[in-house]
Amino acid sequence: MKTILLLFLLLLVLVHGQSGDRMAPSSSIVYGESLSSAGGIFELGFFSPGDGGKHYLAIWFKSISVMTAVWVANRDSPLQSARGSLNLTADGNLVLFNSTGFVVWSAGTSGAVNASLQLLDTGNLVLTGGAGDGAAVVWQSFDHPTDTFLAGMRIGLDRRRNVDRYLTSWKTASDPSTGEFSYVMESEGVPQLFLRRGAGDVVYRSGPWTGRGFTGRPKMGTEPLFQFAYADDRDGLYYTFHVSDPEILTRAYLDEAGVFRRVTWTKGSDRWNLFWDVPEDQCDLYGTCGRNGVCTTAYSPRCQCLQGFVPASHESWSLRNNTDGCARRTGLNCSTDGFLPVQNVKLPDAVNATAANKTADECMSWCQSNCSCTAYALIRGTECIAWSGDLLDVRSFSDGGDEVYIRLAASELGSLRGGGAGKRKATKAVFISVASIALASACFLLALWLRCRRRTQVNEEQKLELKLYEMSTIRAATSDFSMENLLGEGGFGPVYKGEMEDGLEVAVKRLSKGSAQGLEEFRNEALLIVQLQHKNLVRLLGCCIEEGERILVYEYMPNKSLDTFIFDKARSELLDWDKRFAIIVGVARGLLYLHHDSRLKIIHRDLKTSNILLDYDMNPKISDFGIAKHFKVDQIEESTEIIAGTYGYMPPEYAMQGLFSEKSDVFGFGVILLEILSGKKSRTFDKSQPHKNLLILHAWNLWKEGRCLELIYKAMGDSCPKSKVKRFIQVGLLCVQERSDDRPTMENVVVMLRSEDVTLPNPTDVASTLPKPSDIVVHTMIPTRFVEVKAECCGLGELRGKIACTPISSYCSKSSDHIFWDFYHPTEALVGMLTTAAVEGSLPYVYPVNVRQLIEL
Repeated sequence: MKTILLLFLLLLVLVHGQSGDRMAPSSSIVYGESLSSAGGIFELGFFSPGDGGKHYLAIWFKSISVMTAVWVANRDSPLQSARGSLNLTADGNLVLFNSTGFVVWSAGTSGAVNASLQLLDTGNLVLTGGAGDGAAVVWQSFDHPTDTFLAGMRIGLDRRRNVDRYLTSWKTASDPSTGEFSYVMESEGVPQLFLRRGAGDVVYRSGPWTGRGFTGRPKMGTEPLFQFAYADDRDGLYYTFHVSDPEILTRAYLDEAGVFRRVTWTKGSDRWNLFWDVPEDQCDLYGTCGRNGVCTTAYSPRCQCLQGFVPASHESWSLRNNTDGCARRTGLNCSTDGFLPVQNVKLPDAVNATAANKTADECMSWCQSNCSCTAYALIRGTECIAWSGDLLDVRSFSDGGDEVYIRLAASELGSLRGGGAGKRKATKAVFISVASIALASACFLLALWLRCRRRTQVNEEQKLELKLYEMSTIRAATSDFSMENLLGEGGFGPVYKGEMEDGLEVAVKRLSKGSAQGLEEFRNEALLIVQLQHKNLVRLLGCCIEEGERILVYEYMPNKSLDTFIFDKARSELLDWDKRFAIIVGVARGLLYLHHDSRLKIIHRDLKTSNILLDYDMNPKISDFGIAKHFKVDQIEESTEIIAGTYGYMPPEYAMQGLFSEKSDVFGFGVILLEILSGKKSRTFDKSQPHKNLLILHAWNLWKEGRCLELIYKAMGDSCPKSKVKRFIQVGLLCVQERSDDRPTMENVVVMLRSEDVTLPNPTDVASTLPKPSDIVVHTMIPTRFVEVKAECCGLGELRGKIACTPISSYCSKSSDHIFWDFYHPTEALVGMLTTAAVEGSLPYVYPVNVRQLIEL
């Protein structure tokens, strides 16, 4: 009898259990059963994230290998066991019961006739009621999103049904309960999207819709993969998107840290790839520079006042506290005021703004006639936005953005138009790039000088947009290159701190006279950096080529280089996990820009901690492009017979064979990542293991033994999230693998660092072995302040008696600051001495070179 009863119960389960894309009235699904959309793209069922103690009804992508939930029904009321059931009741209500029959969640839709539940290929779970053509949508999951925004979904208000659709983050990466961040379309003033923390704090603001996209993301309209749409009418206010290729899987989601990310699925690599995210940088954060301030990543410090405004508190401003913002230098007079156009910006917060359909002239007249109007803008050709009060959350863009007209007193407009011999015109904002206003004659002179000195010409030289400084300006800025202004000695000359007449702090790199290699570096930096612009690359402001000097002028980095922090016992205490995390991700993004996102494909070739500079806010910027190489778009690899780089950061294929590619920089990045996490130098020299990169070897051994967290710098202690640190160590080891093909691209690295949803492969065999003395030629460049220079330029002075080998070549200039020497088959003692000197900083460059290549020369 018991057997018959069990069979009957099993039959009921089979009858009521679902395997298609629909549920009929009086049917249910239980744990282990699911609904699948017709195309097999999405699945509805029960899942248990994290430790498995809590269970949820959810929709996820069915056709991919990574479990990715896009909607969770009972996010704040989890089932405590795996024995719940989803029921479509006879009266058309969708109800989730727990194991005791208690209602955990309900759609609240009782009364629907001929109800039917269907999971669509869009990921929308739709409950309809009625028969035939009269069937109508009674309830749908797209009206009740959790953290994910799918194609076809609408974010915003349905005015007919009074439904407000917005995103809320998960509490943690493994806890889908309601987190503290939300992404909401708000209609106060002019509609905008707001990313908020808690009930009020704004983290990020999209700005108004401009017809192409939101003003805070000017490149939205240039993304061919997506079609974005916006509507504001009597039926509703919403933002949506569609995908041009239905085969592409994509989603946008608000993560637990308050970052809104758009990702796409890559079938070949089986992972989600980051397309973009916001907030992307410090200037994306709401109100960074206070009222009437403007934020730009192209300058340091990043905050400036809009033209016609001055810091409200000069003391706070000088301390980089910009919360007080800026105030008008001259009060308004209503009838005599005018307007200053400010271009390439994110429009100010429009909560205190009003919109109306007007032409450009009507828009200006409307604002002019209203004395409380402080600015206006025209978007979508016919929509006029007028602001009252202070202007908040303005940022500049190097490319794209909108134009806003700011109301200023007549006297302010007159001084702006007439001051500085026409150099500051009212049609230019204070933050427009210096490169965009450089004199064409300066560009021509620099290109001509380079051609005469090097007798070569490349197309890029005709496109230089550098400001040409006079030597008198450079001397005044650096106090005539005084020792008090000396910041340090670079590989090819000293670097000085300078202050221009307008108060701008700069770093002045003075190339050593008579250095042939330095001349090549100068040319390379001038040609490459001027064409690159990214928040994580040091910015080249201009150059000087007078009096036989070759000088590059950079933005000043007050916190110097990364190595001065992580390898200094006292200063390293200032770098907590959050700062180290930001530095690692920043360097990764800078490299990704060089490899993929800039108009040139650049291989840096000398990535190391001393070439990562830190600005006022500890933002990292990659510097020193003297030996960087420009690749063609489809070029994968190149070989060289002159190995240039730094011992300890070079991958084996480059050090031994002269082969370099994107993966060479990836290797250097991996070394830097491990140095940042451990606080240890990669080039530590141990006489008992002279041919080992001890940091990589140490990290690898700890990883294999399951003790990788012992690698991290002790001062970070318990302040760092252990799972994330372990993930970063794994990424670092993947970057320093022996075979270049096994290393990830920087595009993959950025995704792996920023998204915990991506499953990481395990590292296999890292490159911990350095070239042996019998296999290399050591090329040294030795600053003369460390050695005694012989008049005939063929001695190593104080080092000479310590070297038990014969040089095969040497060269230097009588006026040079350096000696260059190559040694054939150096002894281990020489390698040890030179390597130790390099680590201590007395020999900044030690280049291993493959002997066979040298003989072939």
